[in-house]
Amino acid sequence: MIDKLEEVERRFERLTADLSNPDILADTAKLQKVSKERAALERLVETFRGYRKVLADLNEVEAWLSSADPDEKAYAKEALPGLKAQREELEASLKILLLPKDPNDEKNVILEIRAGAGGDEAALFAEEVMQMYLRYADRRGWKADILDMSAGNAGGVKDATVTLSGDAVFSNLKYESGVHRVQRVPATETQGRIHTSTITVSVMPEAEDVDVQINPADIEMQVMRSTGAGGQSVNTTDSAVRLIHKPSGIVVKCQQEKSQGKNRAMALRMLRAKLYDMEQERIRNERDSMRRGQVGTGDRSEKIRTYNFPQDRLTDHRIGLTVHNLPAIMVGNVDDVITACRTHYQAEALKAQTGGGRPPSES
Repeated sequence: MIDKLEEVERRFERLTADLSNPDILADTAKLQKVSKERAALERLVETFRGYRKVLADLNEVEAWLSSADPDEKAYAKEALPGLKAQREELEASLKILLLPKDPNDEKNVILEIRAGAGGDEAALFAEEVMQMYLRYADRRGWKADILDMSAGNAGGVKDATVTLSGDAVFSNLKYESGVHRVQRVPATETQGRIHTSTITVSVMPEAEDVDVQINPADIEMQVMRSTGAGGQSVNTTDSAVRLIHKPSGIVVKCQQEKSQGKNRAMALRMLRAKLYDMEQERIRNERDSMRRGQVGTGDRSEKIRTYNFPQDRLTDHRIGLTVHNLPAIMVGNVDDVITACRTHYQAEALKAQTGGGRPPSES
């Protein structure tokens, strides 16, 4: 591990030197590439340097244990447990940082939320979950754009498509895909009975042009008038766009902008992400024949999470996590849940890499 870390450190130092190279500074594309690669290595190199210092301190303190000076020996005995704990903590961090990177981790995402079983209550919960993610995105400093949204019969949303742009969005949200279940007493329930409803969440990495090539001849475009709140252009101009990808049958729609051209560009982003996600799924299925019919990074065939309002409890069934204070979670304070999922799957990946098990299908 040390040899590999030293090689990474040398690469980091070369990249740092490149940032002062006039030829690279004059080339915006090269400068961005160098800056991005250096930033990706910075945390690993800083952790390695801290680890190396702790090892040096440990060697020095262990030498003091045989010192003739009683004060040095006493200090060594006192300092040794703390230094060993630091070494173990840094070793664990380095192993995780050395795990193969998901090439999609730094990508922006297209988030889809759909009401499932439960009728009006599912639509209401779908809107609440959408707002939860929007508030979480705001806390992270990400940019959010609602590309398309269909209202439920009694409020809420039947389905919504949102883009989230910022730092490592997919890395944070990739384990949110799946069926989310809610258990609570609906406002319309006169007998006080608890109802169970479901929604589906899909988190797709946004694909670039280089990731997915789309033949324009494969796309059928339909235009229509926008619906819902949106200003003077609603129901007056054919600005809403629906794209049909004929080979795959994928249909996307965008009506966010007043300009038909802008809506078409956004719809193409959505289509590209769906096609990229479909290709990633094909690769995953080839790698793991046990997984069938999944989309995105989460298993949509089973519930991944339950929000039980009468018990003020959120349970993530994949990792055995239970937390309370649902009101805080629903206003965007979902950091602990997201971090717990990432930590769990990182640990599983590390176990698989060291021969302790198979890689998790969600990673």
